[in-house]
Amino acid sequence: MPKFRLHFALPLLTTLALLLAACSPASAVTVINLTDGLNRTVTLHGPAKRIVSLAPSNTELLYEVGAGAQVVGRDDFSDFPAEAKALPSVGGSMGNYNLEAIAALKPDLVLAAGINTPEDVKSLEDQGLTVFYLNNPKHLVDLYQNLQTVGTLTGKTKQAATLVQSLQRRIQALIDKLPTITTHYKVYYELDATDPTKPFTAGPGSYINIILETAGDHNIGSVLLSPYASISSEEVIKQNPDFILLGDAAFGMTSEGVLQRPGWSAINAVKNQHVFVFDDNIVNRPTARIVDAIEMLAKMLHPDVFK
Repeated sequence: MPKFRLHFALPLLTTLALLLAACSPASAVTVINLTDGLNRTVTLHGPAKRIVSLAPSNTELLYEVGAGAQVVGRDDFSDFPAEAKALPSVGGSMGNYNLEAIAALKPDLVLAAGINTPEDVKSLEDQGLTVFYLNNPKHLVDLYQNLQTVGTLTGKTKQAATLVQSLQRRIQALIDKLPTITTHYKVYYELDATDPTKPFTAGPGSYINIILETAGDHNIGSVLLSPYASISSEEVIKQNPDFILLGDAAFGMTSEGVLQRPGWSAINAVKNQHVFVFDDNIVNRPTARIVDAIEMLAKMLHPDVFK
């Protein structure tokens, strides 16, 4: 072949080789199609690389599956893990988000949660953003599913599967010991006692209810009609809980403050000094830390069984 033809042919062959490589299955883009909590099919052309989280629970889930480096923005209240606080905030206080700040971060995925509204999602989509709405879990199996979903959206399916298996083993280890528990306690979990005559507590369907039932005990708030509601002081005294857990300790509530409430000195938990501070973030954010909370409560209430 003449030299000028060889020189012409080499670039052409190189171009053809690159085109063939780009079309090969090994380099094909993996399209992700998932149905979100609003029953919408959300499509990603490959795992998300730039993610804005609109809820503290979502931020934790992202870090838990190993996708923390892919998070470029978070809401005002995302404070765990500690490195998340260094990320730019996009608002969220009083339910108000800065749409311009979110768009400026150029996310390929905005991860919404149960605290967000369908109107929030639409406003973001009107900005041309891809939004996935993650439902709040009502049971542990829902938490496992959320972790797997976040793993799929971020390309961390293996890490998510490993984490879920670990959580399931830990829960099973607790369940295996439940038959050895001889005393099942009544527990009152306080969320907000700004009005001590009508404090807010956790009812049926709440994460706290799930945690207490899994740990083998009874939530006195289960008599209520909604996951989070006020309960009368008289009802708490009537129920006579064996333990009182102060999820509102971060807002200044103390065991001394509980003792000062009219009639509460007759409650078993108060008489036996079973009034304890509890980190509300652990139990009210539907993340893998819920399993930590279950283990902590089990050891607190039944130290002889869960050593």
